[in-house]
Amino acid sequence: MKKIDFYILKKFFSTFFFIILLLTVIACVIDISEKTDDFVKSGLSAKEIFFQYFIGFIPHIAALLFPLFVFIAVIFFTSKMAGRSEIVAILASGTSFRRLLRPYWIGGALLALLLWYANQYVIPRANAIRTRFEAIYVNGNSSYNPLVQRSSNIYRRLDSFTYAGMHYYDTVNKMGGPFFMDRIKNNKVVYNLRAETLKWDTASKKWTVTNVVERELNDRDEKVWTSESKELDFNFKPYDLSRDEYAKDKLTTAELDRFIRLEELRGSEGLNTLKVERHRRYATPLSILILTIMGVSIAARKVRGGSGVHLALGFCLAAAYIILDKFSTVFSTKGSFPPVIAAWIPNIIFAFIAYYIYRKAPK
Repeated sequence: MKKIDFYILKKFFSTFFFIILLLTVIACVIDISEKTDDFVKSGLSAKEIFFQYFIGFIPHIAALLFPLFVFIAVIFFTSKMAGRSEIVAILASGTSFRRLLRPYWIGGALLALLLWYANQYVIPRANAIRTRFEAIYVNGNSSYNPLVQRSSNIYRRLDSFTYAGMHYYDTVNKMGGPFFMDRIKNNKVVYNLRAETLKWDTASKKWTVTNVVERELNDRDEKVWTSESKELDFNFKPYDLSRDEYAKDKLTTAELDRFIRLEELRGSEGLNTLKVERHRRYATPLSILILTIMGVSIAARKVRGGSGVHLALGFCLAAAYIILDKFSTVFSTKGSFPPVIAAWIPNIIFAFIAYYIYRKAPK
């Protein structure tokens, strides 16, 4: 590490933290203007709103735009250096462009580690605060609880051979139906249960089914019997049947991994959204390094128009990255695109673009 490295790192971090502070304040002002009516209707004081909402919103918006902030900061201060012929002087002194990138690598790696740690532990806790406030006061549900909703077409895998499901489930009354359960052996149904309703018994901590029809089948005959009610002990509880739309944002990575494994065991549908989020928590920090190298390669060339040209080109590339990321996410969550590819393909494509721009940068 030489003086030039510390000089560039100082400019890197000072510009980045100034930009993230400025744009986060702007984002908060815009958010306040959009939610003014909700804040007034909530009846909370300014202090309560800050600690019940903005203490979670600020980390969320900062993490969401973190790679973009790094990209803008790199382009901005590097373009200023190029405009003052500092880049030319450094290269003319015998320093290679590859050597010039060392402080950028170090700064980008430190910021990537910061975002990685925040994505694993800090941001999920902040999102828990933010989403609770939005669910209560913004979405109009003043008695928000992830259980208070009505789910439909629920299916569960109870064990290696048993499957169950129901047409609807009311999480308020902890009751659903019509309910079915099938036990399979050698690819054949050997036991079948049908019930009109399934309800949680808070006293016994078990499920009770009513108007039950049971069938036991084998190769030769079939046994059928009915009962008005029957108590069953399943491996799922009322909370497991709820669908919290904010779950992927509120869970730490370790909790998200456990949740995905549990839902896969139960045979739940729509897990691609959770898997994309899981992979993105690792892919996004790496994008900081890619965007950093891309930014310095763009801004190191002195051009007529100065920083404006560099920033315009940078914003176009950033917009292309965001669009590609959104498209890959939609293809995964709404289609059959593998989640790991959906999360990593923007980085893969832009890594090649960054390498191409690096090869064309002034040496």
